[in-house]
Formats: sequence, structure tokens, C-alpha cells
Amino acid sequence: MAHPLPLSPSPLLLGPGDPDPVGERSGETDSPFFLVCDHAGEAIPAALGDLGLPPEERRRHIALDLGALAVAEGLAQRLRAPLVFQRYSRLVIDCNRKPEAPDSIAPLADGTPVPGNRELSPAERTARVEAILRPYHARIARRLDARAAAGQATLLVSVHSFTPELRARPVERPWDLGLCWGRDRRFTDSVLAELEQERDLRLGRNQPYDVDLANDYSIPVHGEARGLPYVEFEIRQDRLAPAGAPEAWAERLAAVLTRAAGSFLPRER
Repeated sequence: MAHPLPLSPSPLLLGPGDPDPVGERSGETDSPFFLVCDHAGEAIPAALGDLGLPPEERRRHIALDLGALAVAEGLAQRLRAPLVFQRYSRLVIDCNRKPEAPDSIAPLADGTPVPGNRELSPAERTARVEAILRPYHARIARRLDARAAAGQATLLVSVHSFTPELRARPVERPWDLGLCWGRDRRFTDSVLAELEQERDLRLGRNQPYDVDLANDYSIPVHGEARGLPYVEFEIRQDRLAPAGAPEAWAERLAAVLTRAAGSFLPRER
């Protein structure tokens, strides 16, 4: 499948001291699982300074999905699955938003003004797309293309976390774990069936978010558009904060995914 973003040369946004936007864990090639983590990192290109934000703002949930990468890496290890993750802060550009989405580069993030995102020129916006968002999704697309060419079954797993409270819209968010989907519920329903056996979990069904097919990127483009079965996890961040909690969640969700795949894949063949 051709990648939907242009493959033009990247403008000079990232310097020699800036990290590669794409992180990977290779995993076993025969695993049916393929993991992505869109909001894994908090890096900001040196050329953008601190975006006009103090350190405490650059470390809270508006910058990254706290704990999500640790869970994703734990899942990748336990499932022997490949993982592709993004190293840059979503304050620079949100890699789970299409470039034309209103909150792709947010000037206001959960009530916090982001001075470095105000009044950007088209060239400045394009530089962030080309240097950060495009390489990330191009890497995912290439790896999924290779799996498809090899006739390999793929279950796409997207790992996110959510804050238990928002400053801008105070509302109760009681779920321990949310599952999000768009049109395709095939694999999500299998995962939900397994999770419903876990009586101590408060499950959100398309809560606290659903998949926005018009503006989101990873599930609409890499899942829905390809016809790949998928599941998107949203884990409450305070459940990931205690020592050892991400590893415990990875252990739990790996077992759930393995059982769900065991019942789902034979039906699909």
C-alpha cells in the first residue's frame, strides 16, 4: 500500500544532536501482533527550544502518554512482536493526528497555551510533518507492507494512556482501561470478551475516547484503510504510576491478547 503522505526530502528541522523520530523493537517475524505507540516520547527538536513551556508542563500528559511506552515494550517482549514508537512530544506534532487535523500542532493543550505552536507559517508546519510525522508512519507502512507481501496475518495493537483528569474539561474518568474503535470491531470484540472475565477492571467502551476516522491517523490509516483487525488500548495513567505497574499491565494484556488471538484468528481463516 502506498504511503499517503508525500515522500519529499525533510526540511532541516532536526539537527545532528536530535534523536531519530522512530524507535523500533524488532520482535519475531512470525508473531501475528504488530504494536505501535504514537505518544511514547517527550523529545523536542533543539531548533524549537522548549516551545515556551516550563519543565513541569513538558513532562505532563499534554506532552506524552505517561507509561505507555513501558507497557508497549513489555507487550512486545512477551508477545515477541515488533513495535514501532515515536520519540517526539505530541506538543511538537501529534503523530496520531492527520496533518490537516485542527489539533495536529496544538496552540492550546488542556488549558495550557503553547507559545511555540502559535501562528506557525505553512513552511514551519510542513517542517514538523516531514521531519517527524512522515518518517514514523512511513516506517509503519513499510513494515506492514512487508508483512502483507509475505502473506503474514497481522493484528494491529495501539497502546495509549489517558489522564484521570483534565484541567480544561473536569469530568469523571473512572475507567481503568478503555478500548477504542471506529467501524471495525472484529478483534476489539474478541479482546473485550476476554477482558470482561477480569472482574476487577472498570472497562471503557470507546471511553474516554473513540477513534476519530476523519482526524486520527494510526488506526484509520494503518488499520481501517488496510482492513487489518486491530485493538487500541487506553490505560489510565495513575494505574501505571506505581513501581512495577507497567510490567504488570503488560503481563496482563499479553495474556488477554494471546487468548483473544487464539479464538479470533481461526475464525478469520
